[in-house]
Amino acid sequence: MRIVITGADGFIGKNLRVRLGELGYSEIVGITRETSEAAASAAYATADFVFHLAGVNRPKDTSEFAEGNALLTERVCTSLAAAGRRAPLVLASSTQASQDSPYGRSKRDAENFVRAYEVASQASVYVFRLTNVFGKWARPNYNSGVATFCHNITRGLPIVVNDRTAPLNLLYIDDVVAAFVAVLGNHVANGETPEQMPSGGEFFTAGPVYETTVGAVADTLESFAASRNSLITPTVGTGLVRALYSTYVSYLPPERFSYPVARHGDARGVFVEMLKTPDCGQFSYFTAHPGITRGEHYHHTKTEKFLVIKGSAHFGFRQIETGERHEIVTHGGDATIVETVPGWTHNITNVGNDELIVMLWANEIFDRENPDTIAMKVHA
Repeated sequence: MRIVITGADGFIGKNLRVRLGELGYSEIVGITRETSEAAASAAYATADFVFHLAGVNRPKDTSEFAEGNALLTERVCTSLAAAGRRAPLVLASSTQASQDSPYGRSKRDAENFVRAYEVASQASVYVFRLTNVFGKWARPNYNSGVATFCHNITRGLPIVVNDRTAPLNLLYIDDVVAAFVAVLGNHVANGETPEQMPSGGEFFTAGPVYETTVGAVADTLESFAASRNSLITPTVGTGLVRALYSTYVSYLPPERFSYPVARHGDARGVFVEMLKTPDCGQFSYFTAHPGITRGEHYHHTKTEKFLVIKGSAHFGFRQIETGERHEIVTHGGDATIVETVPGWTHNITNVGNDELIVMLWANEIFDRENPDTIAMKVHA
């Protein structure tokens, strides 16, 4: 299947090309500003599916909107119609197509050319009205405020926020690509007949669209930078914050792929905190030399999970009221989690001949003012 992508070297085009390759689509023809008219016409003449992503949104002169959006789309549709292949066409339009601005009018005209191609050729067309797409590989200082913020913050440069309360609708690049791939996948799986085609004038959407403000986005991105010092990471596992975090990290220059954290060492070994969360505790690791015992304390509320990465460990427990005892021995490679229990004093001893390395999760961030850590030996 021959897939043609216009704007193949642009932000959305690059992400789409990579994803299609991952899915096994091997015959992808990219059209860029460097592609000759003859090569472009030849690509359209043999296209089985077309993603028309090329366009202009930040020209030096507003007259370029008509050429880069409307007239370019007209040429694409004319070439496809001349080939007589009824190639399905996805158009990346904009929510601004409903506005009476030079850019909006040019995108609306592009949509009209696509609709005309749909009627004349009976090909399936899919017009996506997109809004403020962000993600990896968007060009900073061009058309994405998120890209500009990420580029500057990852390099220690200031950002400019003119109106913190300004509303902002955001669409993540992976969601756009997923919507495009779904359309292509449906076409490959089912084909289309004129009766199955979307009705004229229908618009397709990608999503979710995140509703936020410029100030909220700026604060979130700056919190990612601050987390390298505080070790406290925001809740980056879902939704908009997940997408913003992935985007932010993608703008890190290679020299900032790593960063140091504090290493606390004494005669027993070392202790290193790696990551803290607002509501799910913190992660760290520690080492212990052969024969060394660590711990010898209990907690009222705090709980912990230990995972031995290397070496052999003996865990001792004693219930502080009843005196009941319990012992566990585990080794690196066992993949055994040992939990501490409130009201049980506990320790961990390196019973091997090598250095002991243990990963540790605590359900709360250590609070020096209220540590909830009371010294008491397991073997009193």
